[in-house]
Amino acid sequence: MKSFLNKASRYLFFTGKGGVGKTSMACATALGLAQRGKRVLLISTDPASNLDEVLETLLSSSPTAVQNVPGLFALNIDPIDAAAEYRERMVGPYRGVLPDAAVTQMEEQLSGACTVEIAGFNEFSKLLGDDSAMRDYDQIVLDTAPTGHTLRLLNLPSAWNDFIASNQTGSSCLGPIAGLKEQKLMFEQVVAALKDPSRTLLVLVSRAEAMSFYEAHRASNELGELGLMNQHLIINGVFTPVSDDPIAAAFAEKSAMAIASMPEELKHLPTTRVPFRPAGVMGVAALQSVYQAQPDDPAPERVAHLQSEADAVLRRISGWPDFLGDLEEQGTGVIMTMGKGGVGKTTMAAAIAAELAQRGHAVVLSTTDPAAHVAQAIGKDLPNLTVERIDPKVETDRYVATVLEKNRSKLSADDMALLEEEMRSPCIEEIAVFQAFAHTVAKGEKGFVVLDTAPTGHTLLLLDATQSYHREVAKSVDELPEAVKTLLPRVRDPKFTKVLIVALPEATPTHEASALQEDLRRAGIEPYGWIVNRCFAFSGTGDPALCAKGVDELYYLNEILDRHAQRVVVSPWVPQELNGAENLRHLHTTVEEGEAA
Repeated sequence: MKSFLNKASRYLFFTGKGGVGKTSMACATALGLAQRGKRVLLISTDPASNLDEVLETLLSSSPTAVQNVPGLFALNIDPIDAAAEYRERMVGPYRGVLPDAAVTQMEEQLSGACTVEIAGFNEFSKLLGDDSAMRDYDQIVLDTAPTGHTLRLLNLPSAWNDFIASNQTGSSCLGPIAGLKEQKLMFEQVVAALKDPSRTLLVLVSRAEAMSFYEAHRASNELGELGLMNQHLIINGVFTPVSDDPIAAAFAEKSAMAIASMPEELKHLPTTRVPFRPAGVMGVAALQSVYQAQPDDPAPERVAHLQSEADAVLRRISGWPDFLGDLEEQGTGVIMTMGKGGVGKTTMAAAIAAELAQRGHAVVLSTTDPAAHVAQAIGKDLPNLTVERIDPKVETDRYVATVLEKNRSKLSADDMALLEEEMRSPCIEEIAVFQAFAHTVAKGEKGFVVLDTAPTGHTLLLLDATQSYHREVAKSVDELPEAVKTLLPRVRDPKFTKVLIVALPEATPTHEASALQEDLRRAGIEPYGWIVNRCFAFSGTGDPALCAKGVDELYYLNEILDRHAQRVVVSPWVPQELNGAENLRHLHTTVEEGEAA
């Protein structure tokens, strides 16, 4: 990491999916720069930020000196609060003017992840626009950089008018921009700074995993197309075994294979590898060891410690046989797996579908698995199982074409440009895919339907608002199709639909899953249970480093059990390649069987 800091510019922007370690990498970088005599400001705009814990300092929305690190200051921007303020600023003037249903629809339009990101970026931009405050710092480190979608929005002239207020497509998530006309110049200056390679370095953080590299590659391309060409890749958590433990050897081999097969464009970027740290990076001492490239030295007694703590957790979690038995009890219905990218929801959906089919049930697995590897593998020669492959790109293109065609004669050229960018929002893909899923949901009346990539609460509320709008305009025409009328009631019926939240036993994935659960509850959906995936704690490993990792995982398992979920099952990390129904069964092996094996 020291050589990486030699090329550090005034601004360093860290980006990466939740759980890859971008906060710890941003913190270690900021600490290293401060120890080189620089005066550094570290800013987080992550809705699930744990910056206080990592830095062992109570932070606020103003720069605070980090304890025991002279020259380092940090602050937390809460984009959730910022988004709420913008939402009210945008919607408030229309209360009492527009019908209540229209105001409710506007509020939901401004409740998505894109709105939160733009709101956080606005708060960050205010700081960078304050020359008197920023001149006190040599370097500024931002944890959670803006996405290409946000940056493209800020370059569209029509994003600064009142388009959103009059938009009735039922899918907008861009609201805050239209309420920030007075800050247009400030935004332009910040975006210009982002694109200047002499001032800004974009740091892509990835795990040594295929899906993580895929996401980093997509971000690299998207941001590169917008002019952010000065990029650096950090591969976090590279594991080197120090024992002959078979689990450790398999884990190292999987990581090495992922690195060897990463996209070519990433291979050509300047790259820093950061070693695997069993307990993550928490506290100034741990950050110091990352900066100094000092490996962890887990104590051998962690093996025995893991066993004693795992037994206590084991008594609190559900067993897979009971969990699967409860899922199949009614003999029909819809099962949805939900979770952030990279937590394994597709694989879990496939495993559950395969098991139900092997128990004699008629099962439809509807998947958006990009490579369709899992779908193809379990669908081959497996009785009772039908696999429906949905291509997100095809469905999104179809949905976007329909919306654009419907509005082409109604909007100006500038407004059409904004609508086209709106159609590139992550929310749009989710809506398009779920509409493609809709016809499959009804099949849950006669058998099991397992849906990979289910909609968030925000998407469901958007669809509900859109249906309300359609119901209004359809009063004088034919009755709505039965599938449209029954879709959302079915999804909200806990007897018909069971939502499973998939998470990893780590800080960010756990907290992101909790936020997703609250989102669903806002839409009137109570998740059926949680699946905590890829647990080394129950993998049967005897490697000291992986046992130390397992002890850390148990902390988050206890948090999930104490605060977030009544019903929890655990899936151990497995070395097997998931290339068939029998190997998929390893994922829902009971913990007791996993330990015995």
